[in-house]
This record gives sequence, C-alpha cells and structure tokens, in this order.
Amino acid sequence: MFAVIFGRPGCPFCVRAKELADKLSTEREDFKYRYVDIHAEGISKEDLEKTVGKPVQTVPQIFLDQQHIGGFTDFEAHAKEHLGLYQ
Repeated sequence: MFAVIFGRPGCPFCVRAKELADKLSTEREDFKYRYVDIHAEGISKEDLEKTVGKPVQTVPQIFLDQQHIGGFTDFEAHAKEHLGLYQ
C-alpha cells in the first residue's frame, strides 16, 4: 500500500498524519508513503481540489493507492479498521 499525504508546514493534523504514516511504515512491510509539502511544491488549493476531485477546505488530504481517503481523522479510522492499527 502506498499513501500520499498532501500537507503544509505548521499544520498539527499534517504532523499527526505523518507520524501515523511513519508508524505504519515501521510496523508493516507493505506500507510506504510520501509526504508532499504543498507550499514547498507550489501546489495551490485549486490544484489540490483538481487532484481530490471536490472542494478542499483543509489539509492534510490523503490518498491510499491513489484513492482519496480524506483528512487525518479518516486516515486514522481507515488504519484502525483495515491496517491493524491500535493506538
């Protein structure tokens, strides 16, 4: 499974999403991820909305195997339900 996390500096939920992805990649051999800093990459809100396919109000925006999952809370719930995450 490959995750892409679109986030920005100073965003607490982006930090938590990255920490969760770090934990999953340590615990599972089949989990890898890439964190994309939207400011450093020059990605605008409009660009992100095109990628997500709907209006975006917040970051992070997270994809698993190219499927949009949502934000941190959605990612955490998915990890608990499907990836064996217990916090």
